[in-house]
Amino acid sequence: MVAITDTVKRRQDPYPSRLPEERWLPRQDKTVWSQWCPDAPLTAQETDHFDRDGFIVLRDLFLEDEVKELMQESAALRGGKRELEEGCIITEPDSDEVRTIFKLPEQSPLFNRLASDRRVAGIASYLLGADVYIHQSRLNYKAGFTGKEFYWHSDFETWHAEDGMPRMRAVSASLLLTDNDALNGPLMLMPGSHQHFIGCAGETPENNYKSSLKKQEVGTPSHEALTKLANKHGIHVATGKAGTLVLFDCNTMHGSNGNITPFARSNAFFVFNAVSNRLEDPFDAKKPRPEFLGFRGEPKPIEIASGKLSI
Repeated sequence: MVAITDTVKRRQDPYPSRLPEERWLPRQDKTVWSQWCPDAPLTAQETDHFDRDGFIVLRDLFLEDEVKELMQESAALRGGKRELEEGCIITEPDSDEVRTIFKLPEQSPLFNRLASDRRVAGIASYLLGADVYIHQSRLNYKAGFTGKEFYWHSDFETWHAEDGMPRMRAVSASLLLTDNDALNGPLMLMPGSHQHFIGCAGETPENNYKSSLKKQEVGTPSHEALTKLANKHGIHVATGKAGTLVLFDCNTMHGSNGNITPFARSNAFFVFNAVSNRLEDPFDAKKPRPEFLGFRGEPKPIEIASGKLSI
């Protein structure tokens, strides 16, 4: 009976993954869900760019003092000057250096305000054509000399397989909190890769998140698939000054190199999901990951805030 149920579930799943063999499938969902109009938060050209490439890099959205305050708050969170929720800190694979702090709005009033800002959540809501809520949020940090890589992956593959996100109606927003250049491990994206879903090979181990947050192995495409994607679409390096905002579709293939420069790399990361796209049971795992990785309650739409960041 279990085998029959699994077969039916896979047949009904538009994006099956964690398979005996890797499988390519075309995207079956829109990338931009709103019709552009003159009062949209992006220009028509910017909207088309996101639709075509699966990401966009926006500069000069935030004032210099706003960025400075966010950087100071980031340092306070990493430096133990704030009381953080237990279980929300991930360290590097080979050290106690902070790699990620999850649940940013819960950890900091300032980042809570940022998460609802029209320059972030407002754009996400426009791209998704829906009210949005935060599926996941985190502060990513790559220390100088020792910051490890984030291997190539599509976020949606994991969110679908292990969290139960039904469709590709989510967008990630990464606000740079340090200067990111070509040397200190910036985000790399494959433009146009969001149009291909790669169902990855291999079953999901129990509690896979405990190791994947430090070094992801299950749920990553093969070298052959990555080579094919890179040859077809190329690789874009998302560099910029602190305060630069990178928005990318949930299925865009991305990753980053390790940081062996003296210059740390940090960003605040928010995943906005359409309220209508709330999580179901995992599609390819026995149980869902903890809630700090994917909100499982009744989604409450974000109330978009305007004006200068303040708390």
